[in-house]
Amino acid sequence: MGFTGLALGAMLFRDARAAAPSAGLSPSGLPHFAPRAKSVIWIFLCGGVSHLESFDVKPELNKYAGKSIAETPYAKVLETEGKNIIGGNPGHGNRKVIMPLQTGYETYGQSGLVVGDWFKHIGTCADDLAVVRSLWTIHNDHGAQLTWQTGRHPRELEHPTLGGWVSYGLGSLNENLPEYVVLGTPTGDCCGGTFTYGSAYLGPEHGGVRFSTDPKKPLPFIAPPAGSITPAEQLQNLSLLGKLNQLAGIDYPDDQNLRARIKSYELAYQMQASVPETMQLERETEATRQLYGMDRSETKAFGEQCLVARRLVERGVRFVQVFHGGGGGGAWDAHSAIKSNHTNLSTQVDKPIAGLLKDLKQRGLLNDTLVVFGTEFGRTPGAQGDGRDHHPQGFCAWLAGGGIKPGVQHGVTDELGFHAVEDRHYVTDIHATALHQLGLDSHKLEIPSRKRLEMDHGEPIRAIIT
Repeated sequence: MGFTGLALGAMLFRDARAAAPSAGLSPSGLPHFAPRAKSVIWIFLCGGVSHLESFDVKPELNKYAGKSIAETPYAKVLETEGKNIIGGNPGHGNRKVIMPLQTGYETYGQSGLVVGDWFKHIGTCADDLAVVRSLWTIHNDHGAQLTWQTGRHPRELEHPTLGGWVSYGLGSLNENLPEYVVLGTPTGDCCGGTFTYGSAYLGPEHGGVRFSTDPKKPLPFIAPPAGSITPAEQLQNLSLLGKLNQLAGIDYPDDQNLRARIKSYELAYQMQASVPETMQLERETEATRQLYGMDRSETKAFGEQCLVARRLVERGVRFVQVFHGGGGGGAWDAHSAIKSNHTNLSTQVDKPIAGLLKDLKQRGLLNDTLVVFGTEFGRTPGAQGDGRDHHPQGFCAWLAGGGIKPGVQHGVTDELGFHAVEDRHYVTDIHATALHQLGLDSHKLEIPSRKRLEMDHGEPIRAIIT
């Protein structure tokens, strides 16, 4: 059968899974209903960005700065409702004194979105954003990074990420590139590690594939060492391997690792040409490169990642997960010196993300590309020295494109940003919204032997959907 057999085998396995969904095998690769988006760019800032000084600005913090919670009008209300009025991680101590805003803020666009000065460039895109200001999560430590990606408590590692579900449900629009690509440094091993871009029981073929933006080495082991083998010899080797894999596939049709291996060999051969071409950022105009901040040292690295994300979705990659500040608990974890921490980090990402939104829009790609900006939790209104602690009780994210209403703000936290008080949404509602825009119902993707809680599935946030 040769190399053609290798490709045929992958398609046959795909067809076999489509024919037997009741056995927990993959769906057809078709959406469940008419989609509004084809791809997702999932931007994740590791460590916990302050909602109070980004997209849910709270001027009342300046009014009560230096006062204890008991001296504010909100203490009694919060106590009456039986809520934790301190916030943060109990192991980090109480945060009873209000810290003022650590940056200024402005109002942007016809939507009147108030944005902290750390994100001025994204503020200019205000009329394209749907900001959700009433998120909450179950975990007050950095295991919440795993919760943001999988919807499950960090004690339960073996659960697919959203990108894994998208790959499983829809497959690829480009057979020469992976369905699910990961850019940047992911979450550290302390807080989920490889599980934050994995596919767990869906099988390894649906896990995220890490790319580097280095055009000379975009993917480890994608090409044989120079002079070691000719293309003709490589093709002969793959042909033989294809025959052997097909024979093994007959004997072991349910072997997930074998299926993944067949697919990976086929895909790796195809990617030898397609991945380097995707990473040739020098083909972009100088104006485009400047739009992403690639002309400045502080924005160049993340600007390259955002531009690669655009080039990937342009070529049919379904899900691009872009990490910033990864490793350990995450660079955005500003327990001290939050002003300098967030100033430096926001400088790295603000212009590139705004450039991505503007570039997608001017190319007509924002219509069917959903961009999601998120982090694992917010930061406390109370001071932790000159920093802010973890805050899972109320925080924000925003979405743009892919059939999302532009220029809207949904959900409310109280005046000090302690708690989500109106239109509350658990983090999996963001997952459900992304899947809905791709035409997927997570209940129809569920594997019978791996039943999930309703909370795991979430509900689409219909108030922000056109």
